[in-house]
Amino acid sequence: MYAVLLAACGDSNHRPVSRTFSAEVTRTSHGVVHVRADDFTGIGFGLAHAYAEDNICMLADSLLTVRGERSLYFGGEAPLTPSRNGEYSVAIDYLNMHRFEVRNEESDFFFKAYLDLDQLRAGYAAASTEVRDLLAGYVAGYNQYLRDHRNALPKACRDATWVKPMTIDDVYLLVAEKVIHASGELFPQLIVAAARDDTPRAQVAAAMPQIGWHNEGLGSNAIALGGDATVNGRGMLLANPHYPWFSTDRFYQAHLTVPGVYDAMGVTLGGLPIVVIGFNENVAWTHTVTKSWHFTTFRLPRDRSDPTGRTYLVDGVPERMTERVVDVQLRQADGSVRTRRKTFFQTRLGILMAAPGIPIGSDDVLVFADPSRNNTRSIEQWIAMGKADSVPRLQAELGRVLGLPWVNTIAADRDGNALFMDSSVVPHMSADKFMSNCLLFAPLLTFDGARSACHWGRDSDAPAGIFGPGNAPRLIRRDYVANSNESYWLSNSKQLLRGPPPLGFSPLYGPVDAEQQLRTRLGFAQLDDALAQRGRLDLSDLRKLLFSNRVLAAELVLPELLPGCAAASDTVMRRACAALAAWDRKVNVDSRGALLFREFWRQAAEIPALWRIPFDPADPVHTPRGIAPAALAPMLVQLRAAANRMDSLGVALDARLGDYQYQRVGGAIIPVHGGIGDSDGVYNALHMRGPLTAQGYDNVAWGTSYIQLVAFDNAGVVAHGLLAYGQSTDPVSSRYNDQLGLYTAKEVPRLPFTEEEIRADPNYQRTMIWEK
Repeated sequence: MYAVLLAACGDSNHRPVSRTFSAEVTRTSHGVVHVRADDFTGIGFGLAHAYAEDNICMLADSLLTVRGERSLYFGGEAPLTPSRNGEYSVAIDYLNMHRFEVRNEESDFFFKAYLDLDQLRAGYAAASTEVRDLLAGYVAGYNQYLRDHRNALPKACRDATWVKPMTIDDVYLLVAEKVIHASGELFPQLIVAAARDDTPRAQVAAAMPQIGWHNEGLGSNAIALGGDATVNGRGMLLANPHYPWFSTDRFYQAHLTVPGVYDAMGVTLGGLPIVVIGFNENVAWTHTVTKSWHFTTFRLPRDRSDPTGRTYLVDGVPERMTERVVDVQLRQADGSVRTRRKTFFQTRLGILMAAPGIPIGSDDVLVFADPSRNNTRSIEQWIAMGKADSVPRLQAELGRVLGLPWVNTIAADRDGNALFMDSSVVPHMSADKFMSNCLLFAPLLTFDGARSACHWGRDSDAPAGIFGPGNAPRLIRRDYVANSNESYWLSNSKQLLRGPPPLGFSPLYGPVDAEQQLRTRLGFAQLDDALAQRGRLDLSDLRKLLFSNRVLAAELVLPELLPGCAAASDTVMRRACAALAAWDRKVNVDSRGALLFREFWRQAAEIPALWRIPFDPADPVHTPRGIAPAALAPMLVQLRAAANRMDSLGVALDARLGDYQYQRVGGAIIPVHGGIGDSDGVYNALHMRGPLTAQGYDNVAWGTSYIQLVAFDNAGVVAHGLLAYGQSTDPVSSRYNDQLGLYTAKEVPRLPFTEEEIRADPNYQRTMIWEK
């Protein structure tokens, strides 16, 4: 039996006589959650209860995905749940690298085949007591909320039979799904297509998408300032992840405290039961999606003496594939349920995947190898990070656990140290193997699996098959480090990293001497300029850098493009050139001309040989630049075309950006600033759902989501934070999009961290929850 006691604007003196799970859950302004408990079981319990209060439908729907039960409730042909009426979505479309919609049946087969519960259980059995307690408490907290509120769930899942209690296996799967974002989850359809079933093989092959992928929906900015670059000589941090606004990868603001053991505040990600980006009283950290690759593939020759085709050769020695039979239940249109069965094949290097367009022989198979597939160290990693009391300690914990799946870490501490480190799980493929004949097909990182010499290596300070900290890119400085999703090479403009001689780091960590995206260039340019002008910065300076809303592409091309307009004689070009000349070259809500430049640059950026001054690896921040003479005429053609398109839509060429770039919240329209990150060169990236129409762009898809600004002073930590879309996915909740106005106004409120600050919050409300 469960009980919940509410004490508004104060504490309750009542305490349960005995309890298995208990926690104090406090809400401050905008529903920010503070969970305090005696142990990790309690903070998991309290966090799950709070998260379910705000997002139970999304979390329950996510559990269907990882269980492989979507087809049972929604049918096999339906797509993953899209956002409807402003509610949540579980469709991770930015990870669908083939740009083909993943159906429920494909999703179910993939997760049931790819996530191995036996392996996950074994991994967590070997985990720390804190990890096991945290996950057990999370399960109990979710189930308590569901039991107490079953008859009052939000509209999106009210009376839904698919909202079911959570098990410990479910939370294992929930974490595992996040871990494989940048590996197995990139290719669900190709992995399913390689399985055996009753469908004729030719029909399967015809339905398979061609290989190709992108990571346009994964991004972030991060700046860590060291003591030499700050007003008070202590570290400062800007965290600016660019993540989806509607999918299960939404952030959630939380503060978790086990007194004397763990005290960290920031955000969790999509139901993960721990702070993943955050701060404590001594250290602040954030993550950016790495440029690293987190998988490889292998070509394996079949043993021709085996007529079943299920034996392969390594060093000439035959090895038998193992089989995994997976059943998926599919609901039919008439309500009946049928079962479909597929058999998946596993080698010791990985799982078989289909290989359309990949140059392998008819007697070969292609294997997908993923070191994150059974990685159960991520929760352990984030707990250890939250406990770290300095940048050196944080770096040591990153190297000890090696649990981060696909992100860099950027951090600053009270002592004025700034850290960049890519300690993510990267396959151990050294640079020499890339230079040998082991590499067969570079676009898909295909290596020769027939020779054990071409398999993953091993470091003595790491789990089998991945690089240890001694072979991972890292940099500690006293001025700054920064990253906007490019490789480790440019982490500080004064110290370009190339790795240890003679070959450097593995190419899997990303390129060196490579042209940078415009968002990265702007980030470094405006930071370097601010330091040159001011010498030392404070938190307000970091906020200004984030919200500068400069458009680097415009700064690079308009000085030479606009004089070229002088020869234009037609009315359309004169109006277009006038609009761009008057534009402030920003993407603020009130900017006029930003829409025209965006529509123009979408096409103009693709003009060949665009730049007059080529890329210089010695100056990656300021090159390439200048319009090549031969590119000027094609650019004017694209400007005229963009103006004509806008005219046809009835959109003024000097229209105010906020009138066409907005988020619908119920019946209200909230203008939002920001722009296209990498291609346009906007630091405050914001990507809309659809193309420009007469009504505008169709709501935000992804971009600036959580903002965290952290500094340290003699009294403690000074933190400001904002979750642009708010805590809840329920449109009738008071916490739904309630922070959007703050984002529009470029306000990042102070976060209450100490007990005194929490109690002083004007919306303080504390709840005691426990299990009897």
